[in-house]
Amino acid sequence: MALEATPGAIPDFREETVSLLRELIRIDTSNPPGNETEAAKLLRDYLERNGVDCRLLALDPMRSNLVARLPGRGEGPSLAFLSHTDTVGADPFEWTGDPWSGDLTGDEVWGRGALDMKGQVAAGAVAIASLAREGYEPAGDLVFVAAADEEVGYEVGMPWLCREHPELVRADYAINEGGGERIVVDGKPFYICAVAEKLTAPVRLRVRGRSGHASMPEIADNALVKAAPFVERLGRHHPEPELIPELEAFFLAVCGQIPLPEEALELARSLGPAVAETIEPLLGPTLAPTMIRASDRRNVIPALCEVIVDCRLQPGQTSADAEQAVREQIGPGDYEIRALESAGGTRSPLDTPLWRAIEGFIGAEESGAAIAPVCTPGFTDSHWLRQTFGTVAYGFFPVRTMEAEVASRLIHGPDERVAVSDLELGVHFLRHLAREIGGLRE
Repeated sequence: MALEATPGAIPDFREETVSLLRELIRIDTSNPPGNETEAAKLLRDYLERNGVDCRLLALDPMRSNLVARLPGRGEGPSLAFLSHTDTVGADPFEWTGDPWSGDLTGDEVWGRGALDMKGQVAAGAVAIASLAREGYEPAGDLVFVAAADEEVGYEVGMPWLCREHPELVRADYAINEGGGERIVVDGKPFYICAVAEKLTAPVRLRVRGRSGHASMPEIADNALVKAAPFVERLGRHHPEPELIPELEAFFLAVCGQIPLPEEALELARSLGPAVAETIEPLLGPTLAPTMIRASDRRNVIPALCEVIVDCRLQPGQTSADAEQAVREQIGPGDYEIRALESAGGTRSPLDTPLWRAIEGFIGAEESGAAIAPVCTPGFTDSHWLRQTFGTVAYGFFPVRTMEAEVASRLIHGPDERVAVSDLELGVHFLRHLAREIGGLRE
C-alpha cells in the first residue's frame, strides 16, 4: 500500500489514504453494538507493515482500542492523533447506495463514517505510517489512538483507556475531530478550530398519574398527557444570549470586534448561514427533549411518563445547572427531575504551540486564510484527555473542497461522503503538525 515519493516533491498519499478508508468503511462499526475490533485489527496490520509499534487494548474483546506509537527522543512534548472507529447507524433505505460500500465516486468516498470520522482515522494512520517509513524521530512521542465507543459511551473507549492505561494515551497535545470547516467572510477564508466543548448533561423528567384501562380514560390520570405541556415548553426554549470566551475570540478574529450578546446572533447571520449555524447553539444552554417512555401496552393508560432531555451547557457549568434550567423552562408543576451522568464541558487555551502550528499550516496552504476558535456544541473524546492529563486538545481536520453547510448535513445523515482532496489535505496537515510539535524541546 505504501507509495514511493519523488525526491524533492510533495508526497502524494491520495491512493494510500483512499484505499485504507474504503476498507475501514466496509467494516460496519455502527454503535451499538460497535464491534470495532475488526477495524482496530485492520489499522494494526497496516501500521505494523509500515514499522509502527501497535497495541490492541480491550475491556470487551469485540470492542478493541488501538494505540500506536512513534517513539520520541524524550526531549520534547508528546502529540496524539486522537480518533474513534465507531459510527452511528445508517438506514439503507435513506441512502442512494450501500452505506458500507466505501464506493469511490469521482473525487468522493461514500459510506457511513466517511466524515465522522473514519476519514480522519485513515489520514492519521497514513500520516504516522509515512513518517515511520521516512525514519522520522520526533523530540517527543507521536501517538495514534483509534478508540472504540465515542458515539454512545459504554465506558470501553477513551475513559477506560485513560483510567486503566494512562501511560499509553497521555499526551501534552492532541488533535481530534470537531473542527476544520472552511467559511468565507467578506472574501476572507477562515478555518474553524474547536478549542472547547459544551457540557453534555442529560436530565430525566418524571411525571406521575394513575393507570387504568384505555377504554375508560376518564377514570384514570394519564401521565403521558400530563407530560405533554412540559415537553412543549421545553421545545420553546430560547436562552438569554451570552458570549463565552471562545465566542468572543471568534468574533474578534472574524469581525475585529466583540458584539453585545443580544446582537451576536444577528451579526452571525449577516456573515452567512454556515457562521450562523456554528454560533447559534453556543450562545447559551440548549434543552432538547429526545426520548419518552410511558405505557408499554396499547390498552393501559400510563401511571408514569419519563422524558429524557438532552441538555448542552456552557463549559464550566454543572449537572445542577441543567436541572435548574429545565425547572425554569417548564415552570411549576407535579413532576420530578433528576440529572443523569454528565460529560464534557472542558476547554483548552489558545496561546499554545499547537495553535501556532495549525495557524502556520493554514497560512501557508491558502494565502490570506486564518483560523478562528469555537466551542463545539457536541461531545468529543478530547474531554477525557483534558480532564485526565490537562492535555491541550483541539478539534481540527481541514475541509477545503466540501462546503461547510454540506458537510454538517451529511454527518450522521444519509449519503455521508468525503472529498478525496480533503483527505489528502488532512494527511499533509497531520504530518506538518507532527513535525512542528515534534521539533519542540522542553
